[in-house]
Amino acid sequence: MPSLLPLNDAVPCETPKDKSTKKKDKGKKSKSPNGAVWEPESLSPKNKSKKRKKSFDEEEQQKSETSSELVEPTEEEALKSELNSNNKKRNKKTKLAEEEEVSKEEDSNAVSKFRISEPLRVKLKEKGIETLFPIQAMTFDTILDGSDLVGRARTGQGKTLAFVLPILESLTNGPAKAARKTGYGRPPSVLVLLPTRELASQVHTDFEVYGSAMGLTSCCLYGGTPYHTQDIKLKRGVDIVIGTPGRVKDHIERENLYLGHLRFRVLDEADEMLRMGFVEDVELILGKVEDVGKVQTLLFSATLPNWVKHISAKFLKPDKKTADLVGNEKMKASTNVRHFVLPCHSSTMSQIIPDIIRFYSSGGRTIVFTEKKETASEFAGLLPGARALHGDIPQSQREVTLAAFRSGKFMTLVATNVAARGLDINDVQLIIQCEPPRDVEAYIHRSGRTGRAGNTGVAVMLYDPRKGSKIGQIERESGVKFERITTPQPDDIAKAAGVEAAAGVINQVSDSVIPAFKPAAEELLNNSGLSAVELLAKALAKAAGFTEVKKRSILTSREDYVTLLLQIGRPMFSPMFALGVLKRFLPEEKVESVQGLSFTADGNGAVFDIPAKDSDLFLNGSQNSAGVSLELVTTLPPLKERDPPRGARFGGGRGFNDRSGGNRFSCGRGGGFSSQSNRFSNGFKGGRGNGNRGRYGGQRSFRDF
Repeated sequence: MPSLLPLNDAVPCETPKDKSTKKKDKGKKSKSPNGAVWEPESLSPKNKSKKRKKSFDEEEQQKSETSSELVEPTEEEALKSELNSNNKKRNKKTKLAEEEEVSKEEDSNAVSKFRISEPLRVKLKEKGIETLFPIQAMTFDTILDGSDLVGRARTGQGKTLAFVLPILESLTNGPAKAARKTGYGRPPSVLVLLPTRELASQVHTDFEVYGSAMGLTSCCLYGGTPYHTQDIKLKRGVDIVIGTPGRVKDHIERENLYLGHLRFRVLDEADEMLRMGFVEDVELILGKVEDVGKVQTLLFSATLPNWVKHISAKFLKPDKKTADLVGNEKMKASTNVRHFVLPCHSSTMSQIIPDIIRFYSSGGRTIVFTEKKETASEFAGLLPGARALHGDIPQSQREVTLAAFRSGKFMTLVATNVAARGLDINDVQLIIQCEPPRDVEAYIHRSGRTGRAGNTGVAVMLYDPRKGSKIGQIERESGVKFERITTPQPDDIAKAAGVEAAAGVINQVSDSVIPAFKPAAEELLNNSGLSAVELLAKALAKAAGFTEVKKRSILTSREDYVTLLLQIGRPMFSPMFALGVLKRFLPEEKVESVQGLSFTADGNGAVFDIPAKDSDLFLNGSQNSAGVSLELVTTLPPLKERDPPRGARFGGGRGFNDRSGGNRFSCGRGGGFSSQSNRFSNGFKGGRGNGNRGRYGGQRSFRDF
C-alpha cells in the first residue's frame, strides 16, 4: 500500500500499521483519545499461524503412525509415500504462508483496528463493511488527529467514507466535540462542497446513514429545489451541510447560512469544480470562515491542476498532509475496468447500442453517456426500458429516476456528463460513451462509474472513423490501453438470443400444449422440406424476435454492408489514389458506392465498406488486376488515427463540415472542404479550439448545475 507523502514540507502521516508496532499492547485494554475502548485480539496472526502449523505437523505424524501399523510398505512404496508426504507438507505450508500474508494485510485495515466507536461499527457492519479501503485507512487517523489533508485516489476507491467516518468521530468523540454547537438554531460544524446535485445527494445519504448512528443531523443544499424547505432546516439547526457552490453561496447571501463556527470544510472533486466554472464561488465560500486556525480543511481531487494547488496553498495550513494513491503512476483510470473502442457511424448508433448492451452487460446495469441532452432523450426513447438523466429534467424527477435505477426497476440509464461524478452504484456492469469526450478527465470519470468497490466492469467508447478519435491522447494521458473491437455481428447476437429463447421461452411452455399443437407440427415437418432441427431453429428465432439475420460492416456498422481491405504492396497516401486503383477493374458507379475509406496504421492498406451484394464483383475484379490484393475482413486492422483539428485540443474545433453525412473518407489533418457534398476530409480547414476561460482555465457554467 502506498504510504502517506508530505505535501510542500508537510509532516508525513502515520499509518495504523506503524502505530501498532510502536504500542506493543501485550493483551491489555487501551483507551483512545476520543474515549473509544478497544481490545487487542487474543491471538495475533503470527500466533494463529504457529498454532495452525503445529496442528498440521501433529496431524501428519498421527497419519504416518497409523498407516505404519496397518501394513509394512515395500521400499519403493515407502519412498513414494515419503515424497508425496513432503510435497503435501510443502504445499500446505505455502498455502498457510499465503493465507497468513493475506490475513495480515486485511487485518491491518479491519474496522476494529481504528478508533471507531461502537454505534458506527454496528452501522458499518450492517452495510457489509468490515475492512476499510486503502484511502480510508490512510486518512482516518490523520483527519481524526486534526490535520489538514489533500487526498488523491482513483475514482471508485471510497473517497467519500474517507472523510465521513473521521469527521463523525471527531464531532462526537474527538477534538471537535467540545467546540461543536448544539441546540435549536445551531450553526453547522461541517461544510462539504461538491460539483453536482447527484454527488451532493449521494454524500448527504452517507452522512444521513452514518450520522444518525451518532446523533448528528445534516441537510443538502442544491439548485432545482425550493429554497423554503432548505431555509426551515437551516433555521432549526444542523450539524453538517452538504451542497453545490451555487446554492450554498445563495444561502450565505440570504443570511440563512452562517459559517463562523465551522470545524470542518471539505472540498470534494476539486478538479471538477474547476472544470465546471465554480472557481469564484468556491473561493468566496471558503473565505467566509472567521477563525481559520480553528477549522480543519480537507481537499479531495483525482488530479492536481494549478487552481487546486492554489486552493491548497491558500486555504490549508502549512503543515497539511497528503494521502496519495495515484502518485506519478500513468494509469489514472480504474484498473478494474476493461476499456474497449469501437468504430461506429453516427447514423447507425441507435442500432448498435442495443446489441452492445446485450453482448457486454451480462444482464447488469448499463449507463450510456451522450454529449447532448437531446441525444440522451432520443436514445432513452429508443432503447427498451431506458430512462434519461440530464440538466433539463426537473430535480425531483432526476431523484426518482436515480432511485429507480439503483433499485433495479430499469437497467439502462442514458445520461449527459451531469451524472458522471454523481453516481455511486456498485453494480453497474457496462458504460457506453457515444463519442470521445471533450477531455481525458471526463473519460476517466465516466468509465469510473463501473468497476467500483472492487467489482469489475466494461467501458465501451464509440468513435466515428471519419473524425479525430483522440484515442491515442486518451491512452497517453490516462494510462488506459484500449482493446479495439468491432460491432457484435447479427449472427452472434442471434446465437445468444437463441440460447436465451431456449432457456427462457421454450422451457416455460407446459407439456400440456403438445397434444394441441402436435398435428400442426407433424404436417409442417412433412411438407416443409426442412429437418426437425431446422424447424425448431426457425421457431426459436421467431421467439427471440429474429425473422432474418443481416450482414453488418465492421468499419461503419452499416447493415447489409461488408468491409474490404485493399493492398498494393506499397504505401498509399491519399483517398484519390486508392480510388484510382479500384477504377482499374471496376465500373465508375461501383467505385462511387465505397463508404468510410480509411488507411491502416502502417499506411500499407486501405479499408472501406461496400454493399454486401457487390462483394463478389469487387473480389473477382481484383483477381484480374496485377499487384492488387482485395480481401473480405472480419477483424478490423489498426487504423491510422486522425489528428484533431489544429487548435482544438479536445472537441472544440470547427471543421468536418459534414452536415449532410456525406463525408466518405478519413485521412490527413484538420477539418474538411466546406461543401455539404464533400466526399473527402483530408483537411484544409483546421478548426479553432474553444479554449477554457478564467484565471485557472475554468469555464463558467450554470451556478446550480
